[in-house]
Amino acid sequence: MSESTIESILQEKRLFQPAAEFSQKAQIKSLEDYQQLYDRAKADPEKFWAELAEQELHWFQKWDQVLDWQPPFAKWFVGGKINISYNCLDRHLTTWRRNKAALIWEGEPGDSRTLTYAQLHREVCQFANALKHLGVEKGDRVGIYMPMIPEAAIAMLACARIGAAHTVVFGGFSAEALRDRLVDGQVKVVVTADGGWRKDAIVPLKTQVDKALADGAAPSVENVLVVRRTGQEIPMQLGGRDHWWHELQPQMSADCPAEPMDSEDLLFVLYTSGSTGKPKGVVHTTGGYNLYTHMTTKWIFDLQDTDVYWCTADVGWITGHSYIVYGPLSNGATTLMYEGAPRASNPGCFWDVIQKHGVNVFYTAPTAIRAFIKMGEDIPKARDLSSLRLLGTVGEPINPEAWMWYHRVIGGERCPIVDTWWQTETGGIMITPLPGAIATKPGSATLPFPGILADVVNLEGESVGTNQGGYLAVRHPWPGMMRTVYGDPDRFRKTYWEHIPPKDGKYIYFAGDGARRDEDGYYWVMGRVDDVINVAGHRLGTMEIESALVSHPAVAEAAVVGKPDELKGQDIVAFVTLEGGHTGSDALKAELKQHVGQEIGAIARPGDIRFADALPKTRSGKIMRRLLRDLASGNAVSGDTSTLEDRNVLEALRDEG
Repeated sequence: MSESTIESILQEKRLFQPAAEFSQKAQIKSLEDYQQLYDRAKADPEKFWAELAEQELHWFQKWDQVLDWQPPFAKWFVGGKINISYNCLDRHLTTWRRNKAALIWEGEPGDSRTLTYAQLHREVCQFANALKHLGVEKGDRVGIYMPMIPEAAIAMLACARIGAAHTVVFGGFSAEALRDRLVDGQVKVVVTADGGWRKDAIVPLKTQVDKALADGAAPSVENVLVVRRTGQEIPMQLGGRDHWWHELQPQMSADCPAEPMDSEDLLFVLYTSGSTGKPKGVVHTTGGYNLYTHMTTKWIFDLQDTDVYWCTADVGWITGHSYIVYGPLSNGATTLMYEGAPRASNPGCFWDVIQKHGVNVFYTAPTAIRAFIKMGEDIPKARDLSSLRLLGTVGEPINPEAWMWYHRVIGGERCPIVDTWWQTETGGIMITPLPGAIATKPGSATLPFPGILADVVNLEGESVGTNQGGYLAVRHPWPGMMRTVYGDPDRFRKTYWEHIPPKDGKYIYFAGDGARRDEDGYYWVMGRVDDVINVAGHRLGTMEIESALVSHPAVAEAAVVGKPDELKGQDIVAFVTLEGGHTGSDALKAELKQHVGQEIGAIARPGDIRFADALPKTRSGKIMRRLLRDLASGNAVSGDTSTLEDRNVLEALRDEG
């Protein structure tokens, strides 16, 4: 985030009170109601969550212990038996919701489909039986590499139904990135499609799966299930590894009782970029995650039975897991899924979807909002957006100017905005307005969700003063929290719980984001403080991109940093030193950008590559990325440079820039 942006946020004083008419009908109706909930949760967190778990979810067997906290490892609702697929589907079938729209799907070329709760239940049961037919058992892992089509949600719910954990990999990732995740997760079956539509083009998914599995690179994978989506010719190992969804699933029985799962059984592993080269497999379990996504969806999006709710994320990210699939369906809501994205040929596609389906609640990313601003007001104003009653933002901090445009142009100055802060690791939203209760400030995520004991601290774990910068932290476990890093508990402990050293046995969760708290107790999140770049709401580890660059034969060394970008939030800048015999050129820059795209995916492609004879390092050999960030952003180099080994390196880079 640029200095000018931070300065404007620091001086932001505008306050927007909830409209009385909205508050009267809201789930949480006033600041007093919020404060009572928050105080009750703070005084006795276990009682607070236990009461909600009993009231809001179906349990096959009640738990013996609410929380088993062996820092930094938590278990919630120990001994309880539950199934999230049952809570999302079966329990609604005995109510009027049986014939309510559960999932509205809008395809990129214009096709659409609506599934009621009864129809979605049938499809999920049949696909769960298809997985069983292929030998998938409770405790196995299933990889999902899909476009934004109903089958992606069906596959997730089917896995949960039979107790197989899913690992969803974003369809924009490369074959190499897919392979790494399949291998790390020891995936048994992959669910994919021939391709998917994205911005008027077909994304070839099955061919990427074939590349990922070539030469036995992911030996645990036994079968691949393929949805026919785009119809292009693809090789299929029929009679062997590959199976068509449309041939296998309809043959299966629609009778598949939900498997009673232990509350702490593995629900899914979702990989997120870390500050080291290897992505982290974030582990989420069943009962606590079900409760936390259920409650945050219900209260933050103020769900009403008549709402059409639309989160624009991809199911390949945690936002799609929690707020397209599990949270909304657990609440019996109508959730909308869209395959497409705004593009030059159809810049108004989001507004067309809202108009067509009468969307009431709309949840999208600041990056998208900034893109809409560039496209102009005439495009949304040409559509009927009067159905909207609540807006949300997710993925990165939103600058006040974009917030105000969203409020005025999309919300017609009548819709509250819930600016939400959370992470893959937290499972659900942590800091947010409750729209009927909490006044909003443009750019602030406002207050912690009830039950979340958030703080802004220094590296000693001490609370910092009002309007002082520090690290965003959480002082008490919560049900939706990640349980560990898959296969690497030491990394979990060190990354999240020992960055701020524990004192007197008390552990503090370190979020990796900088923040401050203002005089009203409102939180202002300033973005990442570690070596993770947030590009258009996607977290990318600098080490992962650097490793991809160094794997090219021309590259000797690489350092990657983020620089502020008006549209994406941050863009990627790579500083590269070349092997002897190679010379920097525009052609080589283009080749290296393409190489990173092949290794990781298009989202990781650097916006700028700068060649250097050497990189600025400390005397101990550590690259000083802080200085490179200044150079990339066009700022004067600031801070202590006394540990710099060779100042000439810095001067040469400055001249090059």
